[in-house]
Amino acid sequence: MKLRKQLYLFSFLLCLGSISASAQKSKDRVKEMIENLSKDELIKHLTIIAGDEMEGRKTGEAGQKMAANYLRNFYKKLEIEALPGTDNYFQKVPSEAMKRMFSPKLNDSENVVAYIKGSEKPDEYIVISAHYDHVGVTNGEIYNGADDNGTGTTALLEMARMLQIAYKNGNKPKRSIVFLHCTGEEYGLHGSRYFVNSKIIPLENIVADLNVDMIGRRDFVYEKNKKDYIYLVGSDKLSTELHDISEAMNKKYTNLTLDYTYNAEKHPEMIYYRSDHYNFAKFNIPVIFYYSGEHADYHKPTDTVDKIDFDQMLKRTQLIFVTAWELANRNERIKLKQ
Repeated sequence: MKLRKQLYLFSFLLCLGSISASAQKSKDRVKEMIENLSKDELIKHLTIIAGDEMEGRKTGEAGQKMAANYLRNFYKKLEIEALPGTDNYFQKVPSEAMKRMFSPKLNDSENVVAYIKGSEKPDEYIVISAHYDHVGVTNGEIYNGADDNGTGTTALLEMARMLQIAYKNGNKPKRSIVFLHCTGEEYGLHGSRYFVNSKIIPLENIVADLNVDMIGRRDFVYEKNKKDYIYLVGSDKLSTELHDISEAMNKKYTNLTLDYTYNAEKHPEMIYYRSDHYNFAKFNIPVIFYYSGEHADYHKPTDTVDKIDFDQMLKRTQLIFVTAWELANRNERIKLKQ
């Protein structure tokens, strides 16, 4: 009898050890993924996306088309699938869908949309979005838009690269993850509005949108100190649970200063309404907007790659990555505020 108890205890402790080792392995896997997000890859892609040959990526113009093809070719090369319902990664956004009072007439354009299919809940989607358009050329000067929003565009590419490596190694997300590169943001959030209105994904199946727009600089507030920071907007507006997850992931993995200045209801900049996440929030889809703040080169031809703080950009990309990974792999989808 005594021997039987000893064997039972041994088996129990062995099981606990196995569970602990499994949990540790899972934790280390996430840490390993974010540590393998590459600053060199960010530099490589941003140098191209914000290069002079892209001519400022104005919506519907040749430079924007060139950027769209670059994005599509990237996903093809990595064998990341086009979102079903697109035309080989492109979702056409027609000119008539981009008409707005006081807005210039724009040519037909396209969102670029890829995705990694979830292994257990493929019909639930985490959208990671960033606009890839900018404002083109004025008076012969190219507005390269390195920070706005070459940085968000490039962050999506690097997160997609790492997620695809994980996927091919058998570490698949439970939910599907969508990489949405929006056009027409600079002229009225046109691409993201067209995306949600098209219902290419049933809106009730979108768990959250993590929107990335300008994450490569230090703003006027933080330029003189050494804090690693990011502004977050919207995380608590529709889902307290989303906010709590974001905070927990930062505490566990990245330890950035999370600044909610622009999240204030009456902040004069009204940032919550000014980037692509808002078109998701209008449909009661929880959002987080990641933003490093305005700087002296905002919407000027001097917004160039040499001004980007790639160390800061990498840390911010890591936070977005672990938040997306957690949202994709939780047993239950996050809940809306009651």
